[in-house]
Amino acid sequence: MYRKRNHLLAFILATASIISMGMASQASAATAEDLDRDARQALQTLYKTSPSAKNLAQDAKAILIFPNIVKAGLIFGGAYGEGELIKGSKVTGYYNSVTGSWGLQAGAQSYGYAVFLMTDKAVKYLEKSKGWEIGVGPTVVVVDEGVAKNLSTSSLKNDAYAFIFSQQGLMAGVSIEGTKISHIKP
Repeated sequence: MYRKRNHLLAFILATASIISMGMASQASAATAEDLDRDARQALQTLYKTSPSAKNLAQDAKAILIFPNIVKAGLIFGGAYGEGELIKGSKVTGYYNSVTGSWGLQAGAQSYGYAVFLMTDKAVKYLEKSKGWEIGVGPTVVVVDEGVAKNLSTSSLKNDAYAFIFSQQGLMAGVSIEGTKISHIKP
């Protein structure tokens, strides 16, 4: 029993180390040029896999794009990534996305997500807030394949629509609920 606890503790500490090293290296490595390039590539990937995202982009007031979120956990977990806010074709700000979680979880994965801000109210909220916690403030609908099939410009009624894409790794499920988005200077 004692040996099993030591192995579990070692595994938890190793996972925590990997999470913190991954988040620290990602935080220090991203420049504005890196984020601009990665965001453009991520949007192109999203548009190829989801035509409804491409259609939504035409009506969006702005797009908040996080090309690479790294998530890892063993009971306690975290996710971190950096991205940018794009209005039209201009980058107007840089942001980070931070999530903490606990519960039945084990593994690591990476993914990207884009939030299409459909109203001026949603854009202003993001720009003026000291940190936007998804689930508080403007209404965000996470778009899955079922929602995407029924999404049209006439059915848009919410402030923002989020698409999760490019999932890789060994961890079940991705949620952006409870994610805090804060302005940064790369």
